[in-house]
Amino acid sequence: MKLLLLGATGRVGSHVLQHALKDGHEVTVLVRSVDKLPHDLPQTVRVLAGNVCNENDVKQAMSGASAVISALGTDGTTTLTESMPFILDAMKQEGVSRIVTVGTAGILQSRVSPELLRYQSSESRQKLTRAAEEHHKAYLLLAQSGLDWTIVCPTYLPDGSYTGNYRVEAHHLPVDGMQISVPDTAEFAYKQLDSLDYLRMRVGIAY
Repeated sequence: MKLLLLGATGRVGSHVLQHALKDGHEVTVLVRSVDKLPHDLPQTVRVLAGNVCNENDVKQAMSGASAVISALGTDGTTTLTESMPFILDAMKQEGVSRIVTVGTAGILQSRVSPELLRYQSSESRQKLTRAAEEHHKAYLLLAQSGLDWTIVCPTYLPDGSYTGNYRVEAHHLPVDGMQISVPDTAEFAYKQLDSLDYLRMRVGIAY
């Protein structure tokens, strides 16, 4: 697989990169800070210094890709909503249909108020909703794109350890799910590249 990985220097993205390298995929990473990447990357990794909010940088990174995985975060910015149109347009121009992104449990459906998303309801314990609002906008763009998308939606995300043992549920957070580690989230997100189980769905993940 020729994979474009966005957010490769982040907590989840760095683990996704290791999975892709272990499986021998050709990976393109578009990063703002090349020095944050491991220094011993193999030649199968194409490193591009650039910004996902720059349309030309995204087009260059998308060239030759067969699938995209985005572990971009919010970090107090509008990176998600600024970059998503460029990502989707570049995918369509390049003929790439599959994209897996990492979102947040806040954009899953609420169980207590089914017509609302979790961050919009009393189900959410987060007092600040700005990050969830960013993910919500990105979700709407994906839902309207016509592409084969999946959004992996972790709840509280400590670094934690890999367990390989977690629960997932389409459109909802698993009942009483309280947290999920970064390595387990990365593994599940990576596995979705070769799976059609949650095509065009949001997927809650928790222990």
